[in-house]
Amino acid sequence: MKKFLLAILGACLCASAHAQHAGDNVAVLGWFHVTPTKSSTPLTTNVAPVPINTPLRLPSSFTSSGTSLSSSNADTAGLVFSHYVTDHIAVSTVAGIPPVFQISGRGTIKPPGPAGALGTQNLGDPQANPIVKSVRQWSPALLFQYYFNEPTAKFRPFVGIGVSYNWFSDLQLSQNFITSTQNNLGAVLAAGAGKPGQTQVSAKASSSWAPVFNAGLAYNFTDHWGLVASVTYIPLKTTSSVIIKAADGTELSVTKADLAADPIISFLALSYKF
Repeated sequence: MKKFLLAILGACLCASAHAQHAGDNVAVLGWFHVTPTKSSTPLTTNVAPVPINTPLRLPSSFTSSGTSLSSSNADTAGLVFSHYVTDHIAVSTVAGIPPVFQISGRGTIKPPGPAGALGTQNLGDPQANPIVKSVRQWSPALLFQYYFNEPTAKFRPFVGIGVSYNWFSDLQLSQNFITSTQNNLGAVLAAGAGKPGQTQVSAKASSSWAPVFNAGLAYNFTDHWGLVASVTYIPLKTTSSVIIKAADGTELSVTKADLAADPIISFLALSYKF
């Protein structure tokens, strides 16, 4: 019994060494799983004020009801660096390898009037989806986190709030979607503007600031090593644009949608205190 009590006391003493105190730094390396939870608004097409040489007379802007964009899930490696300002408050920076997403479409872009009978764009066409075959998202973030329990506790739940700056790069459209756009909506717009030749199709996404909400649990199994699991929510919004230009570079239309991805991000990682 004496040996058993000594073993329990030793375990308690070891547990007391698992601590994060003011001035400590913790590096965390692990895996992010990103799950977007929402889709976009219906797509609105703004037609450039170029001369109309046919009786189509397109309006300057029209919205195609039933259309939307949605994003795939993504996985990537992530790195978090935390500095403990006090025993309970840490400032953390979040970075990692930018995840790659695919964007798919739904519904049909259909101009009103006679133009709609000549050239529509089926966003849900399986041959043209995903519309965006790949795009990288950059979302570095700064978080202020509060850790519960005493610094010597092995289990330390935490909550955090912060801000992220989000932008996109390496956006690549599906070639089938480009060809379909050139043969349908692009051809109608080019004819209406009196601009012969094959149209050019490109896309972009806007950058934005967004708040970050975070909660998780840190488990310290030695004085230096531990595990971290967390869930993060970012009310992220971006405006996606598809631009159609005539063969001579004249802009014919810009079709936009506000995509509220609002991702939920799960994170599982190994931590090291120094």
